[in-house]
Amino acid sequence: MFFNSYYIVYRMAKFYLLGGENTIRKSAKEINKSAFLDAGVSPAFLVFPWARASFDDNYLRRRRLSKYFQSLGARSVDFVDFSEPTSMIAERMANTELVYLTGGQMIILLARLKQTGVDKLLTKYDGLIIGRSAGALALAKYGIVTNRYSKQVKAAPGLGLTDLCIKTHYEPSKDGFLENFSQRQSIFAIPSHSAIIVDKGNLSFLGEVYLFEKGEKHKCATNQLM
Repeated sequence: MFFNSYYIVYRMAKFYLLGGENTIRKSAKEINKSAFLDAGVSPAFLVFPWARASFDDNYLRRRRLSKYFQSLGARSVDFVDFSEPTSMIAERMANTELVYLTGGQMIILLARLKQTGVDKLLTKYDGLIIGRSAGALALAKYGIVTNRYSKQVKAAPGLGLTDLCIKTHYEPSKDGFLENFSQRQSIFAIPSHSAIIVDKGNLSFLGEVYLFEKGEKHKCATNQLM
């Protein structure tokens, strides 16, 4: 009811904004299964790797993620190397039904997407995009992030593929800040293992998601997980 005023910037893609997941425990398995059903019977899966300052070539982590997604029915699971030419990344995206942006640090992920031109490729992509944690923040208009050294909290601009301001890994201990900040900017707060689905201007929610608006906290209506 209170989120009816929210309409998303139109894109061909459908977005799953996932608050976070422990992939070892498969703690958002049902949300990923829902995304797989949306993407096709057995989607090809393209992963943009971990957004960390030290680069992402971690074989064990990649193998674990590949096995996880294959167990959910992925036809194939491939990983992008950000050193690839943009034309090669574009070709790989054209042959996949599902793109996955992983967690880590939003600023690092955004820098890599922009340096390689992937930010522009994502605006034209017509499949399904899952953003987990930092990946979800990067897809939003603004992401609420914390500087690990100064503990300063701010709204950092994302790619704006969804016209939302979001906080991932939400916990109630952050309510005071979010209530104050929402006097200026409405915020969707997504706990780990929950998600917002954005589809052609419509929002739906899996798990518990909250809207902070004009200093007040509201619980969003939840779709039942399979």
